[in-house]
Amino acid sequence: MPLTPEQRAREEIDAQLEAWGWEVQDFSSINIHARRGVAVREYPRKWQEGGTTKRGFADYLLYADGRAIGVIEAKPAGHTLQGVSTQSRKYTEGLHTWVAAWDRPLPFAYESTGKVTQFTNGLDPLPRSREIFTFHRPEELLRLQHLNATQLRGMLREMPEMPQGKLWPVQHEAIVNLERSLAQSKPRALIQMATGSGKTFTAVTSC
Repeated sequence: MPLTPEQRAREEIDAQLEAWGWEVQDFSSINIHARRGVAVREYPRKWQEGGTTKRGFADYLLYADGRAIGVIEAKPAGHTLQGVSTQSRKYTEGLHTWVAAWDRPLPFAYESTGKVTQFTNGLDPLPRSREIFTFHRPEELLRLQHLNATQLRGMLREMPEMPQGKLWPVQHEAIVNLERSLAQSKPRALIQMATGSGKTFTAVTSC
């Protein structure tokens, strides 16, 4: 019997998780200490919405070193992931009190079709979903968790003041504005300068 698009997506996700150090398990045979990273399929969850308790299943609950650390919301290939982060965010909440977790709500959330994967780091100052190549290894999520408030986007808000030194005023202004943009969680920026105005020196200095 042919697989449904969602079943094919699950196969892709399972394969990627296993390739990056996760042991994939069914909830009925859960053993969160089987490996450093364990991904449990169809994990029952509950959350509050409009004063009502909702129940459902997280497609995958991720454990690292025996404690819950994130969730994955799976969608069939071709499904747009825009807006799905709202759904996965609900699953980071409502974890039963008896479940050991690194943080509440859970800090990390993924949305994936097996072909396209998005990731939200809830420890960022302004968390947002962004497309990534594939899932992180358990060790990397643990590293991010131990950084706590000193995530990259948080540190970009605390950049030391840029001295002008030998920079031309326009070069100094461009770098200061770039740093201000990054501090506001705007990861894309364009510095436009004319020929001979010191673009290379500006780029190297900003790096």
